[in-house]
This record gives sequence, structure tokens and C-alpha cells, in this order.
Amino acid sequence: MIKHIVLFKLSDNSPENCAKTAEVLQSMDGRVELLRGITVGTDNLHSPRSYDIALEVLLDDMDALEAYQHDDYHCNVVKKHMHSVACASVAIDFDI
Repeated sequence: MIKHIVLFKLSDNSPENCAKTAEVLQSMDGRVELLRGITVGTDNLHSPRSYDIALEVLLDDMDALEAYQHDDYHCNVVKKHMHSVACASVAIDFDI
């Protein structure tokens, strides 16, 4: 299994925008068949080094991760939204 984690800093990190963005990320559940699990969370600490939203997904293997990167819903809905609201992101992918 591969764990794919992405942290996002939002241009507008108001509670409303964080909640809406978390909903968009969570909307992949049931729409992106490659996902074996998904967790979305918003930051509680709000420190200067904090990111605003975390996305964690589980995928079968590296081939599934590559396919996920090109999934229609992921690209045309989720990535489109994230590119419009995020000012920075970091990611890590690792075997579990």
C-alpha cells in the first residue's frame, strides 16, 4: 500500500474557506475508485508554520498512485479547486 499525504496552505484560510475546501477534497470518497481510504483534516493550532488542510489517501501501489494523478474527477474537480485556493503545498508518498 502507498500512503499519499498532501498539506495545503490556503490563500484565504478563513474557517469557511477551509471547510469548503475540505469538503471538495473529501468528495473524492466514492468518486475516485482507486482510493482505498481517505482522511481530510483542518488545522487546529494555526501557528505560523502550520498548513491549513491535510489530505491523506491510501492506494494499492505506485501504479495506482500514478493513475490517481490522472483520474478525471481528481484532475477536473479537485485539482482545479485546489489550484484556485492554495498558495503552497507539500507532499510525501511512502510504502506502508
